[in-house]
Amino acid sequence: MPLAATPLYAGLAALLFLYLSVRVIGTRQSEKVSVGDGANKAMIKAMRTQSNCAEYAPISLLLLLLVELQGAPTWAVHVLGVMFLAGRLLHAIGFGRTPQIIPLRKSGMILTFAMMALSALGLIAHSLI
Repeated sequence: MPLAATPLYAGLAALLFLYLSVRVIGTRQSEKVSVGDGANKAMIKAMRTQSNCAEYAPISLLLLLLVELQGAPTWAVHVLGVMFLAGRLLHAIGFGRTPQIIPLRKSGMILTFAMMALSALGLIAHSLI
């Protein structure tokens, strides 16, 4: 069975991660920090924005894949995928700015956590039936 939705969100998440990675490289160059964070606030912020994406994307995409493989309706997989991607985008924008845009950061985390919780609960329920 070919996958209809997960590859789309995996590809978009990869592009977001690449963008955040390029921002880290640009910050390294502008702040002249070769290794680590150099105790530089801008460097730390760029690195943590990218790292946060790297921390949440794998489990979220794995959950999305499993939901799709378990036969969830395509519309439901897309709703979860949009929640995940919007959550990561909002968080990256809110957290990555100086000063932070706290409502965007919070909204991003709420969307990401909601997507993960709904996916996890759906997978558990499906496995018990």
